[in-house]
Amino acid sequence: MSNTKETIFSKIIRREIPANIVYEDDLALAFKDINPQAPVHILVIPKKPIVNIAEAEPDDCNLLGHLLLVAKQVAEEAGLQTDGYRIVINNGSDGGQTVFHLHLHILGGRQMAWPPG
Repeated sequence: MSNTKETIFSKIIRREIPANIVYEDDLALAFKDINPQAPVHILVIPKKPIVNIAEAEPDDCNLLGHLLLVAKQVAEEAGLQTDGYRIVINNGSDGGQTVFHLHLHILGGRQMAWPPG
């Protein structure tokens, strides 16, 4: 794992910055995005500080799978299972990543366009 710098997500995990948290367990946290790009826009983050998917290590395999299952559960709880939703992981500046702590975007509540970017 890379030496992750302090991010807004680290502060949310430690409750130093408020967030509208919709899910939490020992490994992950999910909260509503403060700048939503869809009617439902929730972020799922690992509590372990991983910069991005490119920095993930083989030891993170179980954690990465856990994040996807959390995303599925959170999407279902948000009522998105019927019409569908999108899960996005931005990687690096060119990939649209602005917070350098791995996070999954759950986007739903409207028709998603393709291509996305």
